[in-house]
Amino acid sequence: MLPHQIAAVKSSINNLGGALDSAWLCLCGALVMFMHAGFAMLETGCCRAKKASNVLMKNLVNVCCGTLGWWSLGWAFAYGGAAENGFIGTTGFFGTGFYTQDSTTGIITPAFCTAGATIVSGAVAERVKSPTYAAYALIMTSFIYPVVVAWTWGGGWLATVFDVSYMDFAGSGIVHLTGGVSGLAGTVVLGPRKGRFVNPEEFEPHNLPLVVLGTFALWFGWYGFNPGSTLTMKTGNDGALAAQVAMNTTLAAATGGITVFVLRYFITKKYDVGGLCNGILAGLVSITAGCGSMECGSAFATGLIGGFVYQGASMLLQKLKVDDPVDASPVHGFCGIWGCMAVALFDWGKGFDHYHGWSGWSCTPGSDGVSCKTGANGTGLGANVVMVLMIIVWAGLLSGISFFVLKRTRMLRISEEVEETGMDSHHHSPPKAYSLSAAPATAGAV
Repeated sequence: MLPHQIAAVKSSINNLGGALDSAWLCLCGALVMFMHAGFAMLETGCCRAKKASNVLMKNLVNVCCGTLGWWSLGWAFAYGGAAENGFIGTTGFFGTGFYTQDSTTGIITPAFCTAGATIVSGAVAERVKSPTYAAYALIMTSFIYPVVVAWTWGGGWLATVFDVSYMDFAGSGIVHLTGGVSGLAGTVVLGPRKGRFVNPEEFEPHNLPLVVLGTFALWFGWYGFNPGSTLTMKTGNDGALAAQVAMNTTLAAATGGITVFVLRYFITKKYDVGGLCNGILAGLVSITAGCGSMECGSAFATGLIGGFVYQGASMLLQKLKVDDPVDASPVHGFCGIWGCMAVALFDWGKGFDHYHGWSGWSCTPGSDGVSCKTGANGTGLGANVVMVLMIIVWAGLLSGISFFVLKRTRMLRISEEVEETGMDSHHHSPPKAYSLSAAPATAGAV
């Protein structure tokens, strides 16, 4: 084959690879987008009917503000050269550089983002002012979350800590812990809903069908969230890794759900559908960090332990009288921490010696670039402990300060009157999302 023919073949292969990557990310991005429908349904069903419209609006505004925040500032802070100073990006504001094309391969550099602000929405539901939450969502997606991404996926200082770096394949820590700890800070500052721990039966989920629908939508969307984090689909190995990720995701979700379901039955002697739903989500969050570097048996163990972590955290918050309407903090925060530990503990390297981490099917190379690095499991765990601590300090502290300042200025919480009668009737048109009353009887009906 002549040189110009070889060049033409290489160009064709590169173009095909770029097209496959773009198609893969578009598909997975659409699945992740659908997760917002799941969040909206789950949160609405968990809250009271008199605030359903407000919860739905808050989820829609969250997506809109998050999109604008990420486009204008967030992407630049996360990926705009964060590797150069180790802390934050400085280029690419307002979409500049979204389409950065490699001069050799012609492939466009992907950018993959899911903001943690939606998680916060559930934690502070039913008592935060809507304009205030919209402003917080903008701050979260344009600064708080992007800086966490800059430290990690953006190539910042956590990507170089110790000698194997952190490991978080799809975001147990980067996405879920960031949202979970921020939500916990928000709900602690806000305080519980009026009467929440006096008449708890009045605060039970008003619509379990919506909760179940939301759970299935989130589970479905997670197949974009986790397999999509491969970011590429050019080779058989890429496809095999995405398939392994999908299998691990399914196993952990099913195991987490059954674990919490059984635990709740032993505790209450009743079937708890809401607990089953949150158990599924606990398993999903727990496996998100390690789904690309675990065997299926380890995914089962991760989901099993994740179910116990969620149940314990949920009971702890109830004991402390911390009001989290959807258990967002136990699911995303506490299980996010467990996921970051599990990815190092259950890495599928040979025994406890070889460590794969970001290397996928291959071991982490040693100093010679050929042999496998040995004794790296402990180092990998240490790196993830540092990541977890820094996310808690950064996201929890900034979110807590933001909510506290807003509270002091009386811009955070709705009035007692509005909380009692419902935000829908005071601030929304129509004044209620739907009617739960029985249809009037037809004249002459028996």
